[in-house]
Amino acid sequence: MDTRYLLKILLHIGIGIVLYFGGPFPRIFFFSVILYFLVQITFSTNSKKFLTVLKACAYFVGSEVIFRMTGGGVFYESSKYFVILFILFGVFYNGISSKAYPYFIFLILLIPSIIVASANIGFDSNLRTNVAFVLSGPVCLGISALYCYDKKITKEQILEVLLYLALPVVTLTTYLFLYTPSIKDVLSGTQSNFAASGGFGPNQVSSTLGLGMFVFCVNFFLKSRSLFIKIVNIVVFGLISFRGIVTFSRGGVLTAILMIFAFLLFVYYRSGKRQKGIIIGSFVLLIIASSVIWVVSSNQTEGLIDKRYSNQDKSGREKDDVSAGRVDLFMGELSGFINNPFLGVGASGMKEERLETLGKVVATHNELSRLLSEHGILGIIIIVILIFKPLDMRVANKGNYFFYAFLVFWFATINHSAMRIAAPGFVYGLALLNLKNEKRPLHRKRFIPKG
Repeated sequence: MDTRYLLKILLHIGIGIVLYFGGPFPRIFFFSVILYFLVQITFSTNSKKFLTVLKACAYFVGSEVIFRMTGGGVFYESSKYFVILFILFGVFYNGISSKAYPYFIFLILLIPSIIVASANIGFDSNLRTNVAFVLSGPVCLGISALYCYDKKITKEQILEVLLYLALPVVTLTTYLFLYTPSIKDVLSGTQSNFAASGGFGPNQVSSTLGLGMFVFCVNFFLKSRSLFIKIVNIVVFGLISFRGIVTFSRGGVLTAILMIFAFLLFVYYRSGKRQKGIIIGSFVLLIIASSVIWVVSSNQTEGLIDKRYSNQDKSGREKDDVSAGRVDLFMGELSGFINNPFLGVGASGMKEERLETLGKVVATHNELSRLLSEHGILGIIIIVILIFKPLDMRVANKGNYFFYAFLVFWFATINHSAMRIAAPGFVYGLALLNLKNEKRPLHRKRFIPKG
């Protein structure tokens, strides 16, 4: 088992190396992944279909940024659409819970924004692209939630799903090390660093790396059957963390820290006295490793990363806006809601409005304010469903180790990066799974009659 785990990691390091050299391989890799999972889903037994669908979705979620970065995907939103496609396959085979109806209502409530947008702006090809961009994330969330709601899964199975999510992050990390082997050579200040992010959006890269940090931290605590694998997990965690930190995009790293804290708090609370001692010991090792990672990051960025997280510019002056302009966008979208409270400005309406007033495209960073401005009162209903339905489910299902960590990822990510990637929508769905403990087989003594 340990050998297979190690081979999977090494395979994805190799994929990262080949992807870096480009050529036709990114596109070959993309279609190979599609073919592999379509075959797996089609020919898996009904009992394994659900798990196979989740693994397929997880792999595409973890691969989304590397597909975009290398141009492997056939179009920008490919991963979101394939997550939706795989889940629809799963719905066909496994169905959905009748208790998940609020998420069906959620999907229906997205439709009026399309009608409003087409009435206000006219439904040309540009608008169709923009509407697809802003609604593909919410639709991915809604479909994921419908499929996952109250479906039973074991701890080992969900750890397997998380591994499929994290393996492409290993590929991404490998690619980043090859793209910018020396961080010192690409330093320019304390702003988000595109060069250190593989020439791609630091926010998306940081969010994806943050997920990888979380998964390998979880594996360090729950899936390290030997000292060697424990070392492997902490090393991989360290390498991913380093690349996440040096993107200079704080959102993904801080979200990962919050996820890890939420996960460890729950596991510690639910553990026995002996297990708590083991957790504390492992946590001390994690803190030591994290401190080393930070010292290396600080050294490689010549202290600029310390200033970044202290909200300072490269000269050490404190910046006026800790949110990097996100507050202004948030307030602008609240104004859009106040001016159009009933049905909002329509899907992608605020983006179009900013294009007219500012003369440039400025995409939202906050999904909650976007829901309010573009959906109006319906946006309030959507937010209520998204926040309170999982909490309602939690009353009856308290066994999911990852419930709070997953919700933290969703909420934190949509507040700094909206839903530009599929990850927050899919991970939100994972929070709705019904985690069941594996039943240990009963070993009864054979009864032998006397005489």
